[in-house]
Amino acid sequence: MLNPEIHSLKHIEERIINHSVESLILVLNTGALITPEAEAMIQALYSRSPAPVKVHLQTVAEKGPEKFMSTYYVGYGHQSIGDNGNTTVFIENVSMLAAKAFQDWALYSGQECSTRYIDFSQQGLMNPAGLPAGAQIQENWRTFYLHAFPILTTDLKIRFPKTVEEKDSIYEKAIKARAFDILRGFLPTGAVTSLAWHMNLRQAADQLKQLRHHPLEEVRAVANAVDTSLKTAFPGSFNFNQHEATENYNAAGAENYLYHDPTINDLTIAFDGIDRGILKTFADHLSTRPIKTELPRRLGLAGTLRFSFAIDFGSYRDIQRHRAVIQSMPLLTDEIGFESWYLDELTAELRTTALNLLVNQKNAINQLNLSSAVKQYYLPMGYKISHQVSGTLPALIYLIEIRATRFVHQTLAVRAYKMGEMLRELFAHHGLTIHLDSEVLKFDSRRGQHDIIKTT
Repeated sequence: MLNPEIHSLKHIEERIINHSVESLILVLNTGALITPEAEAMIQALYSRSPAPVKVHLQTVAEKGPEKFMSTYYVGYGHQSIGDNGNTTVFIENVSMLAAKAFQDWALYSGQECSTRYIDFSQQGLMNPAGLPAGAQIQENWRTFYLHAFPILTTDLKIRFPKTVEEKDSIYEKAIKARAFDILRGFLPTGAVTSLAWHMNLRQAADQLKQLRHHPLEEVRAVANAVDTSLKTAFPGSFNFNQHEATENYNAAGAENYLYHDPTINDLTIAFDGIDRGILKTFADHLSTRPIKTELPRRLGLAGTLRFSFAIDFGSYRDIQRHRAVIQSMPLLTDEIGFESWYLDELTAELRTTALNLLVNQKNAINQLNLSSAVKQYYLPMGYKISHQVSGTLPALIYLIEIRATRFVHQTLAVRAYKMGEMLRELFAHHGLTIHLDSEVLKFDSRRGQHDIIKTT
């Protein structure tokens, strides 16, 4: 039975209409007594007074945090104060493109709906062109997705028969996960999703400064709605003045530098700035590192390295979750082509249907005469984007080892494995140990255990 207190949680709601889809923004204020602004104020008082926290609590109770935050955080520009108060924003019914825009932030924390657990027969589709032809294109992708699923699951059971040792329920989940992984390549990025954004007050303000100038109208609308909700929930922390010069600068950055040209294809090391001299001082640490153990962050002093490669948008959604590396924001186009893995995993009959669908849909999308940015809503996640990942060795090796396994989507797992092999060869003389799954392409039913079960 639900705790009745759940229904009285303090929150702020904002609803907006984006291309006929109603999006919901909900700001959760979990502090019934100690709000995020009060928490920030209490911690900030330590910088000026060694008094016990109970004294600071009394100060907050007497004076209130709103005026304090408005004066010292917003007014005087003591930005670090905003790092001390946290909140969570829930953003529902937005496109996958909008979700990626909010998550394109090194300090993002949160979760998004997985394509393995969404019922796409019921899911909304964002149609920014507002044309019946655009809606039909998106429905054509969904129709193929729904038609192919039962056929594909039957075929997968033939290709990967259940063993005696495997539990029926786990095996069934693993087969479905594999089918979802294959068919997600045919879902348009205009399909709606939901995400949670957990951040401190400063991060929220900084990210919104960029998002309100995003090339996509939907992202700008959602960013403004989130900003309005946060101002309502925490008026002392979100009453910043918008300076024209700064706004123009951020707008120019979004227009000219957010997306980049889709020219990358092969996986390469585009930049190597690793200081081998520093690596020598870590030789023993590099060679003796146990599996599932991270390299020390101080090894980042050796510099950074950048990989460039093409990858399908679906697997870009997966790799973008890694916040310790810097990643480019892709522009989804049909120029590099459709990832062949999604086609190769289909039955012969489904593959023929899919190939015809890709040709017909590409022509139909081009006839909409949309900008490159808006065209993304009608393209499926199987199309490849050009991507760049830059980071220190600790950050890159963590990403590689966690993604180069049989339990990760294969189009990402294969690239992560190759990245690991490239680093292994590059730093062979420095004792670098990288732990990779030697059977990264193997179907393993244990993937069916990677689930979050709703409890009652």
